[in-house]
Amino acid sequence: MIKLIATDIDGTLVKESTSEIYPEMLDAIRRWTDRGNYFCVASGRQYYSIRHMFEEVSDRIIYLAENGAHVRYRDKDILVQKMRRDYVEQIMTQLRTYYDTCDVVASSIEGSLLETKNQKFLDFFDQGYHNKYRIVEDILAEGADIMKIAIYREGSIRDLGEEILIPQWQDKVKTCMAGEEWVDFMDATVDKGNGLKVIQQFLGVTAQETMAFGDNDNDIGLLMAAGESYAVENARDSVKAQAKHICPSYQEKGVYHVIQQYMCL
Repeated sequence: MIKLIATDIDGTLVKESTSEIYPEMLDAIRRWTDRGNYFCVASGRQYYSIRHMFEEVSDRIIYLAENGAHVRYRDKDILVQKMRRDYVEQIMTQLRTYYDTCDVVASSIEGSLLETKNQKFLDFFDQGYHNKYRIVEDILAEGADIMKIAIYREGSIRDLGEEILIPQWQDKVKTCMAGEEWVDFMDATVDKGNGLKVIQQFLGVTAQETMAFGDNDNDIGLLMAAGESYAVENARDSVKAQAKHICPSYQEKGVYHVIQQYMCL
């Protein structure tokens, strides 16, 4: 019997970089947790962004944020995994060379730090994600513990990510595509699947009692940590290959329909 449901957001529940969850999904979360079950949102987004998105049911959500670097439940931090300082410095130095076409976000436990003066990106970041953030002159000079660094390029960053950044850093840190427009860097131990295992241990729930949904490569660990795993129809082929089942796309509210069918069994 499933006790814990974990789902990605962007590309799985909703279109990437959007900020609203449809009412049917919120109602399903209420009914699912009213039965004594658990609901986890696993995302590359920061905690504050996810909480804003699920504000109507925020007290019912387990937050697996920053791709698993930050796990929080009922205002308690269960896991905070910071990056090595020397790697933060080296990655930031490199990513600054792409500022002509890209923007960079560094995530700390207090919120995001940005060096950009690109108003279009700031509007997108604020309105699309509702993150808590500060604009600073020098992220490194702030001295904050960094959990994740993310680089964004409008349209697609896949060529830069897959051809340069990921191959260069994959033996030192966890780095991955997070949607079509973001590349994420985290501590080597960080993975949505590892974060889900921490949650399972904390709750006393087994993998076989867990159902998970995803669409992108950073969701593979999440799916592999769950006994019942679903890739949405719009998922990458690499994700579909790791999932036990395929469900309709986010456009067709596939996650909601699977959960609804399961609750009716």
